[in-house]
Amino acid sequence: MADFVDSTAFNFEQGQRARKLFAAVVLAALDDAIADDKKYGNGPDQIARWARSRDGREVLSCSGIDPNERVVKGLMEFVAKGVRTSVALSREESERRNAAELDQAEAA
Repeated sequence: MADFVDSTAFNFEQGQRARKLFAAVVLAALDDAIADDKKYGNGPDQIARWARSRDGREVLSCSGIDPNERVVKGLMEFVAKGVRTSVALSREESERRNAAELDQAEAA
């Protein structure tokens, strides 16, 4: 019984590592689309085309993201904002966004 539990835990850990790897691919695709948007102005279209492709849907599924149209629209909005993923995921950026939201709430 202990061997079964150990192998199940090991398989779960391997699955989590694979999911993180595919999530990194999604973040890289977002960064590439943001770079395309700054250079050519077609970033949201690029990420939408990728997310709707067979490879894009597979990568999104493997990273734990349901590849539906709502997700595609969210990815397009993220790319349109032009904030790189490393910046968007940083603590400073989240604190800045929270402070801006508080200022807007106080002003209203």
